[in-house]
Amino acid sequence: MLSKNIKQLRKKHNLSQEQLAQKAGITYSTLIKIESGANKNPTLETLRKISNVFKIKIDELVGR
Repeated sequence: MLSKNIKQLRKKHNLSQEQLAQKAGITYSTLIKIESGANKNPTLETLRKISNVFKIKIDELVGR
């Protein structure tokens, strides 16, 4: 759910994975792992950074 939501939001905002990682202040490899589902439990700080880019709450990002 999280990986799918991030990917959809990223595409909706016309951002590449590299651009999103840079805007969020996370590493490209971290974002790749989250989007691919390899990292199913990113840190709260990482989720906060990604949600801030999209101006949404973390709950929305994780699909609650």
